This record gives sequence, structure tokens and C-alpha cells, in this order.
Amino acid sequence: MALLHPTRYVSTIDLVSVDDLVGQGIRCVLLDRDNTVVPRDTKAAPPEVVAWLDAVRAAGIRVCLVSNNFHTGQVEQSATDLGCDVVHHAMKPAPFAIWAALAKEGVPAEQAVLIGDQMLTDVAAGNLAGVPTILVRPQSRRDMWYTYAFRVAEHFLLLGHTFEGEEGR
Repeated sequence: MALLHPTRYVSTIDLVSVDDLVGQGIRCVLLDRDNTVVPRDTKAAPPEVVAWLDAVRAAGIRVCLVSNNFHTGQVEQSATDLGCDVVHHAMKPAPFAIWAALAKEGVPAEQAVLIGDQMLTDVAAGNLAGVPTILVRPQSRRDMWYTYAFRVAEHFLLLGHTFEGEEGR
């Protein structure tokens, strides 16, 4: 099903080449927060993610968190810590928050990319909004109770797919 297929599969966010993003004309990176940028079992992004975000911003690319997390304070704090804009209460896979983030950043869908760790929320929302998507592996095994059901479905959807950065594993 095309709705659930990302444009790319990359094992970790920091393996997404900033030079490639620039070369593809990407002007905005939309990011899921939980388990994409910030591991679910911590409150802060790991140093390699922070360094990658610094490189993205240094390349002139805008960054916006688009999070389903209903803990507004946590999401706002992450956005502040990471120096990016935020759209919370996104209700992905509905595309409305993606469109709101694109409007906030002043960027058309074809000049953005959405990076997330869930096919059934992040990838579906990006695809519905017309934004290219990159699926990354979750940073932590800890998830909300309902996310575990999604992970079971994703396991079967991911059979036969290789993530960049995992070759030879």
C-alpha cells in the first residue's frame, strides 16, 4: 500500500545526508519527536541527533517538530532545546498538522521531508500531505501501550525492506 511506504528507509536520523537534502532542494525538515528525535525513555535528544540538527540548520534548512504527543510542555521544551518550531497535538496520520507546519515554515510540500519512526502515523501523514517521507528505526524499545500494536503491524509491513545504515547486519 503506497500510503504506508516511505520514500526512504534509514536506520538513524543522523545518517540522512544534509548535503543530499540540500541537493534535493529540501528547505524544511519536519520531524516526529518521540523515538525519532528524542528516545521515548528520555527527555533529551542524543548528541548525534543534536549535531545533525545543527548541520541541517547550518545548511539553511528549517526544522519543525510535528508531534502527536499530548504532553505539550515536553514537546515545547524539546522544540526550545533543539531550536526548532513545533506543531503539537498533530493527530497523525491525519495530514492537517503537516499542512499547518508547512504553512508555518512557508515551504511547499515538495520542498520538505518528513522523518519519523512509525509507518502508520508519520509516513501515512506525510504521504497524505504530499511530503516525501523517511522512516527511521525507533531510538528506544519503550513506547506507549497503543504503539505496540502499531509495531506488530509494521513488523509485517517491513519484511524484506533494508534500512540504509544496516547493510551487512
